[in-house]
Amino acid sequence: MAKRQPTYSTQADQLKDDLRHLSETVEELVNATAKDASGEMNDLRSRAERRLKDTRARLEARGERIYDETRDSLTHQADACDRYVHENPWTSIGIGAAAGMVIGMLLGRR
Repeated sequence: MAKRQPTYSTQADQLKDDLRHLSETVEELVNATAKDASGEMNDLRSRAERRLKDTRARLEARGERIYDETRDSLTHQADACDRYVHENPWTSIGIGAAAGMVIGMLLGRR
């Protein structure tokens, strides 16, 4: 049996989990080194905190942008479909009937 390719949703969830684990690890490292008072360690800790905050902000902004673009695209496609059905009702009925027949025939073969 062929191995199924992971879906986009699965890949996105995996990426989110990986980024969350990385973020938690960096936070733990920053917190663990908080007691070290050396100047170099303070500098490294502050740079790590800055980069973590910047990365989180960029990822959140990118996620919001992707969500908005996807929502707008789906809304546009749904509106186009709705317009087509209203402009061509008999064609839409024919397409629906044909699709129903094909699905019925495929399910009837089982």
